[in-house]
Amino acid sequence: MAAKLGGVKGGKYSLGQNADINVTPFVDVMLVLLIIFMVSIPAATVAIKIDLPPAVNQPNQPNEKPTYISIQQNGQVILVNKGVDQPTTLTGLESDIDRALNKPNPKNETILIRADRLVRYKDFMAVVNQLQSDGFYKVALINENLEPT
Repeated sequence: MAAKLGGVKGGKYSLGQNADINVTPFVDVMLVLLIIFMVSIPAATVAIKIDLPPAVNQPNQPNEKPTYISIQQNGQVILVNKGVDQPTTLTGLESDIDRALNKPNPKNETILIRADRLVRYKDFMAVVNQLQSDGFYKVALINENLEPT
């Protein structure tokens, strides 16, 4: 606690005004808060045991080869249907996809696209734009080779 004892003005026992901050109450409050937090935090981190069933790999479907669009380095578009390459054009892409997927509503299916790493961006975007104009809005990109090595 700070106090001004004595001084030039007012005599020997005169206490003048003290403008210094008294930090003792502040430190006391902070220590009390620190102790409260130290006591309450371990109670807040109680672990709840949950019995979960063990993870089991269930085959969801047989290992069949997917249908996807492959874009070659020279810009050629190939529809790969279950491992069989079928060259196609941008204008015939919709009918070829409908035929390859052979599903009631092929527009709701996700279309996979695999492009050669040296393919030009405009060739890739031409395929994506054609798919969008044909009504295929779910498009996924393949970043690895699908065929096993």
